[in-house]
Amino acid sequence: MKNIWVPLSGQVAQQRKVETIANNVANANTVGFKKDQLVFKEHLTALTQGVEDIDIPRKEFSPADFYHTQGVENAMVAVDGSFTIFEQGQLTPTSNPLDVGLQGDGFLEVLTPTGVRFTRKGNLSLSREGELVTDQGFKVLSSLNVSNEALREPAAAESFPKPEDRILRVPTNMKLTINQDGEVLTRDGVVGKLSVVEFQDKHALRKEGNSLYITPDETNINRTNIKTTVNQGFLEGSNVNAIEEMSELIKAHRHFESIQKAINTYDSISGKAANDIGKF
Repeated sequence: MKNIWVPLSGQVAQQRKVETIANNVANANTVGFKKDQLVFKEHLTALTQGVEDIDIPRKEFSPADFYHTQGVENAMVAVDGSFTIFEQGQLTPTSNPLDVGLQGDGFLEVLTPTGVRFTRKGNLSLSREGELVTDQGFKVLSSLNVSNEALREPAAAESFPKPEDRILRVPTNMKLTINQDGEVLTRDGVVGKLSVVEFQDKHALRKEGNSLYITPDETNINRTNIKTTVNQGFLEGSNVNAIEEMSELIKAHRHFESIQKAINTYDSISGKAANDIGKF
């Protein structure tokens, strides 16, 4: 009963969907979270192995010769990919001067133990050293006002400050104001600027967990002509609609159960065939 692999592949794919939706629901209240979505495709053997040219043989035909399936009996459901939906989340006021909500496609650039990463999670705080850090202690970087073209020049790139030298430090004993361009101001003037970057292809970003993203190619980063605005005293909420996701989760569970019934039917047919054949 090799046909059992068809519904089984669908069940595996559906389980992936259930896990993805469940993760979205679990992060419905996570600051700056962007939901994920799976895309499925039907995998046909004929598309990978090709179809033989029509060649009518000289022989006596049997009924089976008139039923060419082109490998359809070996078809299966496959996960084509997982995509992040980067729709804007709602900005909620917090009255905390160190909270920043991004309006637009931009990301904050932060330094983690594994390197530079990007996040939309703007609930910041001050460390004892006067460094702006995220809620997980990752250090916020100051803006690097250079274009990607300049960074691609090997000789010029060496002259730019390293991420460790761009950690944003501000006075701890003064009131801070952050304008929409990301500039951090005190009564003495501008003391720094948040590094807010955008991407030529934001779908090339990959999640690393903890609301962090990584880009596989540095040339994907745009550092100039940023249209994203920084809103002090606000936080961006998750773009997950909990009601819609719960509805999709229920439908996914029902689909999973329907496939399970089909598999049980195949198993029952296989068992009956084995038992009946043994009687002859």
